[in-house]
Amino acid sequence: MSSSLGTRLSPPPGAGWFAHRPVAGLAADLRAGRLTPRDLVETALAELARWEPVINAFVTVDEAGARAAADQAGRELAAGVDRGPLHGVPVAVKDVIDVRGLPTTAGSRQFAGHVAAADADCVRRLRTAGAIVLGKTATHEIAFGPTGDRAANGPARNPYDPDRMTGGSSSGSAAAVAAGVVPLALGTDTGGSVRIPAACCGIVGLKPTHGALSTHGVLPLAPSLDTVGPLARTAADARLLWTIMSGTEHRGTTPRAAWLPPDTIHPTAPDVTATVREHLRGLDEVVVPQAEALRTAYVAIQGSEAYAVHAERLTDRPDRFGDEVRDRLRAGGEVRGWEYVRARELRDRVRGEVLDLLREHGILALPTTPLPAPPIDDRTSDVGDVRAALLSLTSPWSVLGLPALSVPAGLAGELPVGLQLVGPPGSEHDLLTIAEHL
Repeated sequence: MSSSLGTRLSPPPGAGWFAHRPVAGLAADLRAGRLTPRDLVETALAELARWEPVINAFVTVDEAGARAAADQAGRELAAGVDRGPLHGVPVAVKDVIDVRGLPTTAGSRQFAGHVAAADADCVRRLRTAGAIVLGKTATHEIAFGPTGDRAANGPARNPYDPDRMTGGSSSGSAAAVAAGVVPLALGTDTGGSVRIPAACCGIVGLKPTHGALSTHGVLPLAPSLDTVGPLARTAADARLLWTIMSGTEHRGTTPRAAWLPPDTIHPTAPDVTATVREHLRGLDEVVVPQAEALRTAYVAIQGSEAYAVHAERLTDRPDRFGDEVRDRLRAGGEVRGWEYVRARELRDRVRGEVLDLLREHGILALPTTPLPAPPIDDRTSDVGDVRAALLSLTSPWSVLGLPALSVPAGLAGELPVGLQLVGPPGSEHDLLTIAEHL
């Protein structure tokens, strides 16, 4: 595998302070007394004030809470209490994840006024590690969309071009990290909702193995697919966050990889394929059996489960959903029982075949999305329906419950392109190792 991807993708023009500083460097500066946690929080708040009118990434900012947590973190560090590399580092949390005392609105008028009584399990882990929650970030309404431009608070916008989508549904988390407002953020991924915005915004996003992290305190969308995952500027930063969230350690292995031609799954823009493939020469090519059928299974599983989660709201208060999400929920309600059962049977059958393929070839590599970030509100493109296209190369691995990582591969024109790495269950650190080499 070529290592010519070694130059990191440049941050968007005007990117904030955190876009140029690795988390390990922040940790070193905190312990050397060159910075304090309060310095980091004030910097994040200043960058947020500068960028928020452009990207609309946040729905709630907890200035008082972040400052109080920063002062507490500073006192602890001064007293010799060290909670690890995230101690005193500001983070952002997607607004489907509960943060005690803050609203969880899920980008929907259905949840207006809802305030979380307790932290989600993933947030509790971050607080235990000393991380400071700056606020809640925008999401596609109820996390049910890959574009990030349908929400009660309006569309999140791409820092590389504010007229473009961030991708969804973890739209605000990706935009905030890409713009350098915060160094790290949490998102959720059901069919691509961490990886798609990571690719569109030129950062790193990890969807872990299904079930690897607790989703307690996270608004469900499709429970048999839902995961919580980190977003960061670099693979090294993502590894720090993943290690703390998962309690797992890097084993030091460097796995093999094989190239999966994206057009065997969905038509892909030639410049996207070329940008990714350029850095992956010399790999064996493989084809995943029934990858297209997995995409169909994803629509049935996700649609049916999302309808089950929101059926009463759809019946009692349909007007509180946006038109597009309401229509998608209704379509999910039309999935017949036998279609759902057959989709799950297909998942179980194909999973074994794909695991055999991974045992033989190692990690699979392909683009994250078949096109760069489309213009906001666009629903058609040169590679077909925008929503279906954005999900096409990520959703098969969600159906199979496999871990997958999006890492920046370069630019197509002036917009970021993502490389996706897919591995067997529990291979998150292996995926991050390959990404670090790139």
